[in-house]
Amino acid sequence: MNSKRESRVRLGFTIVCCFFVLTCSDEKSSPSPILGLVDSGATDSSSSAFSSSGVSRAVAPSLGSSPYLVGAGIYDITGPAAEVGMMGFAETAQKTEGIYMRLWSRAYIIGDASKRVVFVSADLGMIFQSIKQAVSKKIALDAELSPYYNQANVLLSATHTHSGPGGYSHYFLYNATTSGFIKENFDVIVDGIYRSIKLAHQNLVPGNVYINQGNLTDASKNRSVAAYDKNPVAERNFYSSNVDQTMTLLKLVAADGRELGMLNWFAVHPTNVGPTNKLIGGDNKGLASYLFEKTKGTNYSANQTFVAAFAQTNSGDVTPNLWGPADGVNDYARQNIIAEKQLNRAQSLYSSATTQLSGSVDFRHTFVNFSNLYVSSVGTTTCQAGMGASFSAGSVEDNAVSLDFFDEGTTVDSLDWNTNSADAFKSSFLGGALGVLWPASTSEAYKLCHAEKPVLIPTGVASFDGNPWTPPVIPMQIIKIGNLAILAIPAEVSTMAGRRLRSLVKNVLANEYTVIAGLSNSYTSYLTTREEYSSQQYEGASTQFGPNTLLGYEQEFGKLASALRNGSVSPAGPTPADLTNNQATFQTGVVFDDIPLFKSFGNVFTQPAASYTNGATVSAVFWGAHPKNNMLIGSSFVDVEKQNGSTWTVVARDNDPSTTYKWQRDGIAYSKVTVTWKTSSFPSGTYRIRHRGHWKSGWTGAISAYQGVTNNFTVQ
Repeated sequence: MNSKRESRVRLGFTIVCCFFVLTCSDEKSSPSPILGLVDSGATDSSSSAFSSSGVSRAVAPSLGSSPYLVGAGIYDITGPAAEVGMMGFAETAQKTEGIYMRLWSRAYIIGDASKRVVFVSADLGMIFQSIKQAVSKKIALDAELSPYYNQANVLLSATHTHSGPGGYSHYFLYNATTSGFIKENFDVIVDGIYRSIKLAHQNLVPGNVYINQGNLTDASKNRSVAAYDKNPVAERNFYSSNVDQTMTLLKLVAADGRELGMLNWFAVHPTNVGPTNKLIGGDNKGLASYLFEKTKGTNYSANQTFVAAFAQTNSGDVTPNLWGPADGVNDYARQNIIAEKQLNRAQSLYSSATTQLSGSVDFRHTFVNFSNLYVSSVGTTTCQAGMGASFSAGSVEDNAVSLDFFDEGTTVDSLDWNTNSADAFKSSFLGGALGVLWPASTSEAYKLCHAEKPVLIPTGVASFDGNPWTPPVIPMQIIKIGNLAILAIPAEVSTMAGRRLRSLVKNVLANEYTVIAGLSNSYTSYLTTREEYSSQQYEGASTQFGPNTLLGYEQEFGKLASALRNGSVSPAGPTPADLTNNQATFQTGVVFDDIPLFKSFGNVFTQPAASYTNGATVSAVFWGAHPKNNMLIGSSFVDVEKQNGSTWTVVARDNDPSTTYKWQRDGIAYSKVTVTWKTSSFPSGTYRIRHRGHWKSGWTGAISAYQGVTNNFTVQ
């Protein structure tokens, strides 16, 4: 890199990273213990649950008299539990410090005699293009999977939890607050999604898919009413609510009667747990999945087990925070309420699901360059991407931002030097600073293209290495399972934008059921209607490709739906760039772990009390090590063990919401690990807590396993 370019990169990165802290934020405002676990015998149970050959198929299973092949698989995708920036709220101070629930990839495969489709719901903030590309590569290299699956019939969707580690995009905007690319997290996610798909493939059996729908009216509300109310009155009056309240549910049953899995879509943000949280977890959707799976006896260590996903749909302007913004005090209690509401509705729909999906399995997929897409209905193009001033406000109805740089509703017209000189100055100064680095961001054509949006971060023209900060080429995909169509949208879709897309595709295909799978296959922030865009609330300011973005989506999804209906081929479209080799990280790895003199890793620093009454919270503190050394995929940093005669049985792990695993740096290289366990709903008896981990030698760099166990204690 020459000195001129190097200084430009350094200056640009400094300006943007400092500013990004202010601007990037999604901050608007059963009683039995875990099942399927066996006696640990005080040994490490970290062996992988995945077997590449245990149920490998040399020959594809036969449909027999069943309409479909159906299979489900689940795999751990929990990334680094310490010192990695979390994805969603863009708070640089929000770095992982432990686990309150593990994150999972839940995969479903449904096929007929000629075609198959894959749907994955992953406990992630987003599915970035980097993830879809890497998973597709792994599938292509797998001789067992590649004959059946590729990027065209594999749909990856994120639940949008804001309580997971970030740094797994290949685009600058989404790695700016995580100190760059975090390879450890990326690899865990890619491998876990791939393995969940492989398990679903290996579990394929003849079966049926049942569908059911019902309303859930008290688990969500619209967080951007000012924007929603810009939509035409007649259109708004057609619907009973300003949020989608329909839950659509699939029930997968084998021909022999075995229940294989459940998958549903319901529109609500997983943002009950706010930006003060530093523990990894799936928020309301992840918890609802765990609770449903618990009732079905899911064994997370088994190759074949029941899988339940609470997937995401058009929740772009939908909050779960019925009580106001997350306050850092009641977050988990409110998460539990919204999770229980989704759980109860899903259980009701599941138990009463009797309508079978029928018809062929099919799919269409294409790539579209949205940076300059001609939209024939308006005779103009979409824009090179840009984030508006109101992007910096976050969604103030949901979670309060740490610093309100611009207000929601900031438009080009509102930046008037006579009436709003402060905002006008900030916009002019920042635009000028970025314009020095990227002159195209100040061109009249670029500004006019974005209409009401005063562009704050010109993500489509800004670049350090010749690549924009957000993806210009995005995937469009429809998968069809009988009379159900699933639209994969690489964005957070507003309520009305989702309704329009569903209606369009349903009219073209004349199918009975249509759902939006939000945050799928890539990520380009938000998608709003033209009318919502005009008000430049947080969601409209984050609609990157300008005012005609939704019309562009409608145009391209109309083409895909027509191709499905007519049996014609969809063009592949332009291949998006693979930026694997363009990644940088500014975060150091673990240098070494240390412990005080005369101590060993795993020694207990604070023992639990000798006895507790049922309902109390047990706490213990261990001398531990950095969890980045080994993320214990398929295992656990924590086991709660119950004495049964002369043996010990694991009754809860770090995936169980009754436990928390909290890591804390003590001094330079010491680590203290605090484990808590809520004893509610567990039987009386004698228990102990086991902590396991890995430590890194400062002399050799070798990483070694350790574990420690508390004294016994009773729960009465």
